[in-house]
Amino acid sequence: MQLEAKLMADDKRSLLWHGTALFLIGLLTGLAEQHFTNVRMGLAAHLEGVMNGTFVLAVGAIWNEVWLSPRTKAVAYWTLLVGTYGNWIVTTLAAVLGTAALSPITAVGHEAEPWKEAVITAGFAFIGLAIIAAVVLLMFGLRSTAKPQ
Repeated sequence: MQLEAKLMADDKRSLLWHGTALFLIGLLTGLAEQHFTNVRMGLAAHLEGVMNGTFVLAVGAIWNEVWLSPRTKAVAYWTLLVGTYGNWIVTTLAAVLGTAALSPITAVGHEAEPWKEAVITAGFAFIGLAIIAAVVLLMFGLRSTAKPQ
């Protein structure tokens, strides 16, 4: 039981670290947004870093209240990190490449080669599924009928 408590504390601290790191990445992206091919998408990348960092910090703060089996909790942890970092990475890549994929508001006046559009579309689809999966698992672990693991 002591080992489990230590692992939970380590996961919590890790999530808090990753949230802070992603927040910082978002801030630094904001400093560079004028240098992207698609400046509006650069702004979106800045906001994705800051907002996803804040989200990971919030999850870190409640991590000990998420009651899932160790395996399911590990899946939630990794899908959360893949989804949040991936969101920033794909949005930043879209800003660099100047794509219009899945972002009509931030892509006005931009369109890239079809392979670039396809890469960004696939990236957004993958990270969207990862974030949804992570949130569903977190909600499942926070439900009132959950049993402590």
